[in-house]
Amino acid sequence: MPARTKKAIKSKTVREMKNLDTYKKEYDSIIDIYAELVEQYEIITGKFVLEDYKFQEMTADGGYKKSPIVSTLESLRKDILAYSDRLCLNPKAKGTAAVEKKGKSKLAQALSDLQRET
Repeated sequence: MPARTKKAIKSKTVREMKNLDTYKKEYDSIIDIYAELVEQYEIITGKFVLEDYKFQEMTADGGYKKSPIVSTLESLRKDILAYSDRLCLNPKAKGTAAVEKKGKSKLAQALSDLQRET
C-alpha cells in the first residue's frame, strides 16, 4: 500500500481536529510538520516491509546492531507522538486539554476565594 501524501495527511488531520473542536488556523504550521513526519513514517515503514523487517545487521566484529531503518522509525514514532499530543489527536492529550479548558483546579479556586476574603 503506497504511503499517503503530506497533503492528504494534513487534510485528514484538520478534519479530525475540527471534529474534536481543537482546530485553529494558527496550528497549520505545526500540522504541516506533523503531516510530513507521518508521511516519512509511512514511506520508511513501506521500505522496512519490503526488506522483510530486517531489524538488525551484522557489525564488522561479527555481532549485531539495530538497523538504521529501525532507529529512524523509532525516532519518527516519538516525534509523531509528541506532535499528536500538541494537536490533541490522542486520548491522553484530549483529556489534558479538557481539564485545562475547565478552568481552575479546586485548589486554585479555593486559594482564589481565600484571597478575596482577606
